Order: sequence, then C-alpha cells, then structure tokens
Amino acid sequence: MPGQPSSSGESSPRDAAIRLLARREHSRRELAERLAAQGHPSDGITECLDALAEQGLQSDTRFAESFLRSRLLRGQGPLKIRVELERRGLDREEIHYAFDEAERAGEGDWFALACEALSRRFTGPGDTPRERARRERFLAQRGFDFDQVRHALKHAWDEA
Repeated sequence: MPGQPSSSGESSPRDAAIRLLARREHSRRELAERLAAQGHPSDGITECLDALAEQGLQSDTRFAESFLRSRLLRGQGPLKIRVELERRGLDREEIHYAFDEAERAGEGDWFALACEALSRRFTGPGDTPRERARRERFLAQRGFDFDQVRHALKHAWDEA
C-alpha cells in the first residue's frame, strides 16, 4: 500500500516526502529529485507526488510564493529569483503568478529593494568610476535589472 514502509524497514516515498515538506516547502521537481536520490522508484515517486498535490500537502504555487518572499527578505532582485524558480521546476505561468501576488501584497517594489540592498552594503555612491562599477556589479549579481540598478545608484542614499 502506498505510504506504508516496505518489509525491509525502508521508508516509503510518501514518508520521505512528508519529512522533507515538514522542514520547508519544496517544488514538485525538488521532491522528485530528492526522492530519486534516495533510491525510490520513479513510478512510486510520481504516484506519491500526485497524491500529495491532490491532498494540498505539496503545491508549486505555495512553494513559489514562499521562495519569492524569502528571497525578497534577502534583498535579491527579480532576475535572479526568476532563474532560481525556473531551476526548481516551475513554469513561467506559476512564476508570473507568484510575482503578481507579491506585487498585490505590496512586496514587489524592486526599485526600493535595490536601493535598500545598495545602501546596506555601501555607505555612498562611490567617488570613482571603479567604485560605481563595483556597486553596479553588486546589484546585477543580486538579480536587479539595468533600470533598477540606475535608480538605486541615484536614490539609495536619499534622505527618507
């Protein structure tokens, strides 16, 4: 029966998936990869993940929202977050939905986030082209686009 340990004492794919989900949200792809790495058969993994999704225990939508929120708190930009979500198996529609939900919740002001990240890391805009380029690279590596980087370089140290 699915979800029951085998006679050899090994855990079922469901038990292993529940243990992973108890720690944090996971995308379907992440769970499938982790369960496969533990040696569970692919047909059992698919059946298990279908059941978990049907029961509401695993949701890529919920994972995307949670992941996006955690990356916002880290000061990461939208480009990097999108790439990370795609890497974790979410399709563009799910990613777009998560970004829309964050914006509706007032969490998606990327220009303000870029300013905040830059002002936390650097005390000023830099006096030389080399220093300004360093600040630009910092934001680009965090996943902010050109317009967000330019905005942050101009406004990160404005008086609030």
